[in-house]
Amino acid sequence: MADMGSFRDAVTAWAAGAPGGPACELAARLSVRTAVLLEGPSDAAAVDALAAHHGRDLAAEGVCVLPMGGAMSVGRFAGLLGPSGLDLRLTGLCDERERGYYVRALDRANAAPHDLFVCAADLEDELIRALGVTRVTELVEAEGDLRPLQTFLRQPAQRDRTAQQQLRRFLGTKKGRKIHYGRVLVEALDTAGTPAPLAGLFAGL
Repeated sequence: MADMGSFRDAVTAWAAGAPGGPACELAARLSVRTAVLLEGPSDAAAVDALAAHHGRDLAAEGVCVLPMGGAMSVGRFAGLLGPSGLDLRLTGLCDERERGYYVRALDRANAAPHDLFVCAADLEDELIRALGVTRVTELVEAEGDLRPLQTFLRQPAQRDRTAQQQLRRFLGTKKGRKIHYGRVLVEALDTAGTPAPLAGLFAGL
């Protein structure tokens, strides 16, 4: 049975050079209206977790949450999915250092740049600031990762970093950890504490 995951896979294959027919067919069958262009799977995990937290089924609403495998891919995806392609509404979340890639891609695709939401460093940094170092450390302990965190913090390279910077670096030290904590940190938020870029993105969906 076709679902939004099938559409996401078809679009990813299309961006990699496969025929676009399957993606076009699925877009029509599933009534896809919006594509959320994200850098990677940890961002997608956070968006999906926030949707679940609010009791929303984005796929049923015609929203495709699409991790692209890196910000430099945004031009290909925007061209395929925007006004010159499937004519979906495009929105996205990115890091400040990747803003230029997104702005240029959205401009070339004739898509609205005001639908782009930018994190100061990255989404993990935004979530750590929103929750606070103490709460994030508690969550790390609850997830069984306190000992690896303590080992990480003893590394000489961490001595001159702030506690927030240390936690952010820790989340990226093991494959899959950022994805896992993308969900964990979002689930720990209260509605008022949702970081502005994520709240803005979600409010527009």
